[in-house]
Amino acid sequence: MTEKIYDLAIIGAGAAALSAGIYAGRSMLDTIIIEKDKIGGQTVTTSTIANYPGVKDATGPALIEEMREQAEIFGCEFITKEIVETKLVDDVKVLVDKNGQEIKAYAVIVATGTSRNKIGFPGEIEYTGRGIAYCSTCDGELFTGMDVFVLGGGFAAAEESVYLTRYAKKVHMIIREPDFTCAPATANLAKEHPNIEITYNTEVKEISGDGVLQKAIFVNNETGEESVFEASEEDGSFGMFVFAGSSPNTKLVKEQLELDGRGFVPTNDNMETNVEGVYAAGDLRVKELRQIVTATSDGAIAATKAQQYVEKLKEKLGIEVTVIAKPKETKKAQPKEVKKETSNQNTSGGWFPDAMKEQLKGIFGKLTKSVTLLHVLDASNPKSVELASFAKEFSSLSDKMIYRSVDKGEDVALEESVQLTRMPSLAILNENNEFTGIKFSGIPSGHELNSLVLAVYNVGSQGQEIDATVKERIEQLKVNKIEICVSLTCHLCPDVVAACQRIASINHNVTAEMIDTSLFPELKKEKKIMSVPAMIINGEKVVFGSKNMDEILAELEN
Repeated sequence: MTEKIYDLAIIGAGAAALSAGIYAGRSMLDTIIIEKDKIGGQTVTTSTIANYPGVKDATGPALIEEMREQAEIFGCEFITKEIVETKLVDDVKVLVDKNGQEIKAYAVIVATGTSRNKIGFPGEIEYTGRGIAYCSTCDGELFTGMDVFVLGGGFAAAEESVYLTRYAKKVHMIIREPDFTCAPATANLAKEHPNIEITYNTEVKEISGDGVLQKAIFVNNETGEESVFEASEEDGSFGMFVFAGSSPNTKLVKEQLELDGRGFVPTNDNMETNVEGVYAAGDLRVKELRQIVTATSDGAIAATKAQQYVEKLKEKLGIEVTVIAKPKETKKAQPKEVKKETSNQNTSGGWFPDAMKEQLKGIFGKLTKSVTLLHVLDASNPKSVELASFAKEFSSLSDKMIYRSVDKGEDVALEESVQLTRMPSLAILNENNEFTGIKFSGIPSGHELNSLVLAVYNVGSQGQEIDATVKERIEQLKVNKIEICVSLTCHLCPDVVAACQRIASINHNVTAEMIDTSLFPELKKEKKIMSVPAMIINGEKVVFGSKNMDEILAELEN
């Protein structure tokens, strides 16, 4: 069997990587995009994008989804792997994942971006998920009606402060410099907002609280004067969002590529690094402006130069250059995620617009087995009644889906079989009417619609492809109860929910329950959850943050 060598391998899947993929695919390069976690990088954590040319108003996740789809149309292959070693100096570049498997390519674009910095004040790590947060779109809703502090004075801090005003009682910006460090137009959005209070030349000295953030001590870095903020007895806590800049994710290549003193990658105008055939694109580059528009520009240039390099290299090596007259067919092993969000019923009275219905029907056309959506209805609970409307319309999109409603208390044995503890509740049963362990406490709309779609797909068909080794690990799990606390505005949550529910679809000793945290404040208070996604494992251990399948399995195996 001939060894597979790609024309181009792109490490990362943010805006720069996806732009490179679009240009490379359109140039007919055999391209693979490798991402260890979530497609989109930091762009998907951005609540509003208003300065990307041609896009007047978009969310980060929506813009990234369009880019991903466009790259797929031009034939890019996407794979989830964590690359831990690179061998870049030879004609054939080698990327090694943590399992020792190799991906080979003639050219490589490094587009691993940056990671948001932590400040390091006492209590920051201890209260992460308990008041300290780093993503406004994920966690902003959890601080509804509370005071919220934003640390930082750059672009992200200014923009996200404005976003957080939709939830917070008041937003307090704490800036250690004498003024904002972003463009005046962006800063003015915060400066002129009536619900944002700004304090300059100030830093956090320390934070504390009884399980959740309740007290913060600030210090003026010019006068040394200290001030204290304590949560009101009514609120019990407050939020503190950290936007303290970013550091480059260049550890993977630091032994082979030249880096500057801060760890960023210097390139020439063609995105070329000091190693022939290796390019850098996006925020990890040495440059003045780090914005989506500059990242996409970097990606386009890098891919164009990579195409020229690969053609010359193949000519030198005597390898035939194949020109394809049209884009390659997209190979999709999984159903495509639903692009639009449905957090409320639309104006026509239904949950799903016609275009979305057609998209969903295409996915559900692949179902081979019946799937029952069991809804235990509590007519006195408005959200339970709302869930009935949602689930009925959703199940009507396929003759393989069955909506079954049972009044609360009508069938106690059935309620016990699906481990009913919260309402509203929707449980997924397989073709034998057996509980699969998959459950939704809340209405799985918004971003969580994708979780429901994947749950039905995994139960009603062969499901998403899964590595044999991973499947074996899943099958060996003992009894595990996973409660995944989410916000419907969180773009990171569906991946955690879907992974946990994929585990449950294979091993019925595992239950995976999506919980809309906003509907169950008593759970939020009991477990001191102030950030999502948050997995509660067996009712005790709480694990915060986005996790991939390997990381979730490691938590369950401990």
